[in-house]
This record gives sequence, C-alpha cells and structure tokens, in this order.
Amino acid sequence: MDAYKIIGGSKLEGVLNVSGSKNATLPILAATLIAEGEYILKNVPSLKDVRTMFKLLEKLGLEVEKISKNSYKIINNGIKNIEATYDLVKTMRASFLVMGPMLSHSQKAKVSLPGGCAIGTRPVDLHLKGFEAIGAKIEISHGYVEAISEELIGNNVILDFPSVGATENIIMAAVRAKGITVIENAAREPEIDDLCNFLNKMGAKIRGIGSSRIEIEGVDKLKAVEYSIIPDRIEAGTFLVLSALSKGKVGVTDFKIEHLEGFILKLEEIGYKLNENNGVFYVKGEIEKPKPIRVQTMPYPGFPTDLQAQLMTLLCFSNGTSEIKETIFENRFMHVSELNRMGADIKIDGNIAIIKGNINFSGAEVMASDLRAGAALVIAGLLSEGETLVQRIYHIDRGYEKLEEKLKNIGANIERVKVDII
Repeated sequence: MDAYKIIGGSKLEGVLNVSGSKNATLPILAATLIAEGEYILKNVPSLKDVRTMFKLLEKLGLEVEKISKNSYKIINNGIKNIEATYDLVKTMRASFLVMGPMLSHSQKAKVSLPGGCAIGTRPVDLHLKGFEAIGAKIEISHGYVEAISEELIGNNVILDFPSVGATENIIMAAVRAKGITVIENAAREPEIDDLCNFLNKMGAKIRGIGSSRIEIEGVDKLKAVEYSIIPDRIEAGTFLVLSALSKGKVGVTDFKIEHLEGFILKLEEIGYKLNENNGVFYVKGEIEKPKPIRVQTMPYPGFPTDLQAQLMTLLCFSNGTSEIKETIFENRFMHVSELNRMGADIKIDGNIAIIKGNINFSGAEVMASDLRAGAALVIAGLLSEGETLVQRIYHIDRGYEKLEEKLKNIGANIERVKVDII
C-alpha cells in the first residue's frame, strides 16, 4: 500500500497551481449519460475518483478517450446497461449520481447503495424522495435501488437539508421531465452552479442558479457539448492554509476567490490577509502567531466541512484555545487522534473539537481516515520535526491531483513509498 514519507522542516517557497474541481467533475461526467453525442471536457483532474467514474460510464455503455493532459472525449451512443454495480459504487459515493441521468435518458435505473469515505451515514433518502416527487417508482432490495417511470413529470421538491448530491441528482433527472420542477432549499455550492451551467449549455432550461430555489423547465432534447470544469476550491483552501503556515512564501493560483468567501473570512479573523500579485494569492499575517477562533461548519456559503481538518492543523499553532463545531457529518473528527499522536492537544466534546494552540508537531506514523483528514496530516507532517509516515493515502489520491509532485515543487521533502498493509 502507498504512503507518504515526509521529512518536516523544509523551507516551503513557490507557487501551487489548483487543479480542476473533483466535486464538479463527477456530476458533470454523470450528466453525459443524459444525451447522446460526443462531449469534450477540459480541466478534468487526474484523480482516483474520476477514473472510477470513467469505469462506471464505460460499464454503462459510454466510451472515454483521453485527448490531452486534462481533456477527455466522452462518447454516448446510447446507454447499453442500466445497472451500476456494487463493485464500483462501493468505492465512491458520487457513483450514485448516475441514477438521475439514467432516469432522464432511459426512464429506468438500478444503482447499488453507495460507499465512500467513512465520515458519516449520508443517506440517499433525499435523492429518492426527489425522484418519487417527479414520478419515479422506487424499490430497494438486496443492496440496490431500482427506479422506473413511464414519464417523469415536473413537481415541487422541498429538501429537508440542502444536500449537494440530492440537489444535483434531482436536477439531472428533471431536465427532460414534462413541465417545471422546483427544488426548494437546494444546496448552493459552486459545483452545482457548474453542473447547471453545463446542462444549460446542453440545452436545458435551469433558472435560479446559485440560489436555494432552483427551477428546471423540462425540454425534449439535449445535445453533447464542450465544457471546461471550474477549479477545485477545496484544494485551493488547503493550499492557502499552507501559504499561511509558510508566512506567505507559498502562493496559490488558478482558483476563484469568490468560491471561498466563508473560508477567507475565517483566515482574516485569525489575523491573516490575502494579497494578490499577478493572479497569485499569498496569505500573510501581521501577527507572530494566529489568533484562536471559533468555527462552525455550514452549508455553502458558510465555512466548508471539507476544510475543517486543514484549518484545525493551522489552529494548533494559534496563541490560545480554538473551537470547531462540525454540523455536517457526525464522524468527521477521526483525524484528531492522529494529530494528537503528532503533538497536538485536541479534545472532542460531542460535535465540538477544542484545540489548544502553541504546540510543536513531531513526526510520527499516522493514518488517513478520509480524504480531507489525509490532507491535514500531510500539512502537519511538513511542519513537524523529524519523519512522518502518512498511511492509507489512497484517500488523498481520491481528491488531490499529483499532490506530492506539487509539494516537491515548493521545496517539500515528501516521497511516495510502499508499506505493509495495516
């Protein structure tokens, strides 16, 4: 199994380029199931999750062809198979996003109940309620969800929680439904905006993009198009944490600052300022140590849960005690015990992490429990004294493109090594 061996304390200096968004790419890839034709997708990140989605599309009958470094041709000559099997769906939760597009294209779909990171239950009931609202009949048996409809008909859908996946899946199912579908309490993440913009370019009629009320007017036909994926705001936020901890010597480029407002507000509260020079952003502080703060994860545009672990690593260096309240996922503090192994002083009280600052990290053997936890441990390792071995980095490979290469380019002493499975 692969691991990262990191020798901490190297001087970090240079510019980190942000790749295309994983969380925008996956639903857009799923959406290529809706209409037949040849798609050209650009700025697609080279990630394990993306490769898994390619395999799933191919299993359903589509063809995937790489045409340049981050550009792909997706050829849809018709869906040949309406079953997304457990062997692929179990490894990536976003695989469930093929259900809405298959319903739109074929009026039927059979998809295994999903897997993914172990950060919470994340049930798919909101997806299924949305499908039922627009006319699909749902049956769950033997670990699979089967949906079928003679005709999808627009309706009002009110989400109990602004679920990103449910919002995306319902939108994709509704674009060819008869009449108008309105999603109330829709999630507002930029990745949903990107999906809607892609679908509108295909010929869909989606209004209210970026708001909590999305209106989809069904159309008879959509067409394949060429499209470029937005940058990954979570990778950008991760790199901005590194910029702060390098005292502004590391720059970050190729991202949209407007996608990170909630995160940047917290950086400013800590005592940092974001400076821009020719499209490169640097995080600098006028204080010796970051200030302690309180943070609560929230749906967009609030502070993103996907940057909670990385910010926690930063707050370990603060001059005081900070608190992070996790409101999105119930199991998203599994990195705490690993950070504590490296010298952090963090205690958990329910869904609140209490972080005492003024610590010094020391290298240790640690284990990534999920994608973002892995990123936090890598940051801690870069700032540690001695050697850190981050195991189970297959989690990190799901969401960060060529991370060790990017970090080496700014001076990090990091290597991918083989270790025995534990």
